Amino acid sequence: MPESFLLSENMQTESPKQVLSLAAVLQSVLQIKEGEQQTIGNVCTEVGEKGFGVLLVMLSLPSALPIPAPGYSTPFGLAILLVAFQILRGQEKLWLPSRIQKVEISSVMGLRMASVAGKFLGATERWIKPRHKWITSTAGQVGLASIVALMAILMLFPIPLTNTFPAMVIFLIGIALAEEDGLLAFVAFVIGALAVMLYTYMIYLAITQGPEAVDLLIDWIKGFTRP
Repeated sequence: MPESFLLSENMQTESPKQVLSLAAVLQSVLQIKEGEQQTIGNVCTEVGEKGFGVLLVMLSLPSALPIPAPGYSTPFGLAILLVAFQILRGQEKLWLPSRIQKVEISSVMGLRMASVAGKFLGATERWIKPRHKWITSTAGQVGLASIVALMAILMLFPIPLTNTFPAMVIFLIGIALAEEDGLLAFVAFVIGALAVMLYTYMIYLAITQGPEAVDLLIDWIKGFTRP
């Protein structure tokens, strides 16, 4: 297709062990042979029947988890924003422009993403399960998509070290959608609120005290997150 592709949406989980199948799908899609390239378009096609949740997990991975991924946050953030808007509109087909679907994922990046995601999902799968099914309702879908859209916009801000919180929210919401876990979605909302407060505070510092104050806050975040 010259300008876009369509991806069928299936928001229903296939089994109570959706997190396990989620890990398996990510491993399969992201195990790219050395010298080969995977694209966002191909990934979307392969995970499409698993629902938008899996796609959100994959697209948020480089920023949400400790994976050095320069150059990926902007195209992935734009793709996430488009996904969120289409969920908001209740579309059954996903559309992405050709420029985004052609963005390539290298074999090294794919291996890193598959490894980190596998470890995270393997460590947390025992606590993630279908519950509080409000997220499958129309209102729940609209609410989650709204948060995803806001977090995707925050990911696009050119502020170092601050796209992790928004991407983490999207990552958790993606898992929650795939597993229909309303409690996990609530946790994601809380982290999202913290991300909004962080950005608001940075804007306040930039206006009242200048960019130097923002630099000091970023240095503090570096020291806080450093092992």
